[in-house]
Amino acid sequence: MKVKRYFRKNWQLWIMLLPAMLYILIFCYVPMYGIQLAFRDYDFTKGITGGAWAGLKYFKQYFDSPMFWVTLKNTFVIAFASIVVGFPIPIILAMVINQLKNKKWKRTVQTTVYIPYFISVVVMVSILRIMLADGTGVIDGFLKSLHLVGENVNLMGSEKAFMPVYVLSGVWQTMGWNSIIFIAALSSVDTQLYDACKMDGANRWQTMIHVDLPAILPTIMIILILNMGNILNVGFDKVFLMQNSLNLGASQVISTYVYTVGIKSTQFSFGAAVGLFNTLINFVFLVVTNQLSKKVTGTGLM
Repeated sequence: MKVKRYFRKNWQLWIMLLPAMLYILIFCYVPMYGIQLAFRDYDFTKGITGGAWAGLKYFKQYFDSPMFWVTLKNTFVIAFASIVVGFPIPIILAMVINQLKNKKWKRTVQTTVYIPYFISVVVMVSILRIMLADGTGVIDGFLKSLHLVGENVNLMGSEKAFMPVYVLSGVWQTMGWNSIIFIAALSSVDTQLYDACKMDGANRWQTMIHVDLPAILPTIMIILILNMGNILNVGFDKVFLMQNSLNLGASQVISTYVYTVGIKSTQFSFGAAVGLFNTLINFVFLVVTNQLSKKVTGTGLM
């Protein structure tokens, strides 16, 4: 009776949620049926469920392959650097924007930092290739003129330069968009706290540290937990477009390796096993980060 009464009272909300629930069911849960491909010898003539059961054969094959540590290290380094460098910047940007009092100037700054997010990945990588072209690129010439980069370094073809270029370009493109949720969280801060800071003689930086940061700390922890759940999900499209034979040692990540061996080499079972391993590692990071967050800050996803 309680369930019927609940649905009778809130049926409009469930109807609004229905499209999202159907989307998740169709595109997230139904494809999980294909996970068994990682445990079978795939046969075109027999379909996903028709191949012989192989157990952990393809997982062992990946663990024993020379590409295991290479892809795992590259993926983790790029993902970890993206979080360490890219996660705090939107928070700082949101607090700085929140301190702007001139509404017109504030809207101008927000629009300016949001625009890069709407540049497609293909266009973004094309811009990088032009700006960082060896000998002709504007940024390449600027960095070499300041002796920050060696004269013989090709930024788009160097293994050492791949990770910084990937991370910094990603931060520039997404920091404005990622700051939106923190700006929204700051809008709920009690204005009396700002007045109290002024009465105590606090400057803007002290206000940001002692009022803004504690106010959005729960939001920060939730976003961090979600990011840690995707720590090994380095974007395939951008890495693949930036990848070339010169930087392959630093740019071959799990997602591009799955494409190479699973799609191009038609080793579908092996590719599925590698992809499933990647997902399991992400799940472990998500659970561990969530538990640590609940113990340290009292904030978690569940």
